[in-house]
Amino acid sequence: MTRLLSLLSLVLAWQIGAHFAGAQLLPSPLVVAGVFWRETVSGNMPRQLMITLARVAIAFGIAMVLGSLLGVAMGRSRWLDRIADPWVVVLLNLPALVIIVLAYIWAGLTETAAISAVALNKLPNAAVTLREGARALDPGLDEMAEVFAMPFGRRVRHVILPQLAPYLAAATRTGLSLVWKIVLVVELLGRSNGVGFELGTAFQLFDVPTIMAYGLVFVAVMLLVETFLVQPFETYASRWRPNSR
Repeated sequence: MTRLLSLLSLVLAWQIGAHFAGAQLLPSPLVVAGVFWRETVSGNMPRQLMITLARVAIAFGIAMVLGSLLGVAMGRSRWLDRIADPWVVVLLNLPALVIIVLAYIWAGLTETAAISAVALNKLPNAAVTLREGARALDPGLDEMAEVFAMPFGRRVRHVILPQLAPYLAAATRTGLSLVWKIVLVVELLGRSNGVGFELGTAFQLFDVPTIMAYGLVFVAVMLLVETFLVQPFETYASRWRPNSR
């Protein structure tokens, strides 16, 4: 109920702001809703949204797998950590726009370049998070696995992954919030479809209602992903903690 009231107050503030700012600068909620309905009925918005979500899922999956493997390896090996840490620091501090532009210059305006640029921006964040998780692994549990000659697969499943689960959940949350924003920039700069492309086209036409309609629907979808996927996974990953609910 509290969230609903907060949302209604936001819509009311939007309506008041639209009244004073004017339709060109801030269209009213009804105008944006009309654009949303038109784009949905035509099928364009669902199609562009699915294209963008597919890019988000692919880039996020690649970055999480490679970044997690790299982070765990760095956390378990001081030698590898010393070698890879400068590369991770460089990627962490290199602006996303620079990586995107270089990827398009080197690989062309292709889907591979777009996905690679997004994944490369997320990978160092996952690596840093999982490195800390690997450093926090209980050595006593490793010794127990050695004593009982536990196979590698069972050791990963029953010893390592449960300890890394909270770090995986944290990397997932921060990763999604980063990836979906970068995907829109990638689409705006070098793709011919997706929500980012639609936003870029609307910007060139000074079409504020379309910009707001596509922006808000994408935010709404990501909030649903956060509510029904990320938060339950985070709760499940932290279920072993005494103060978790």
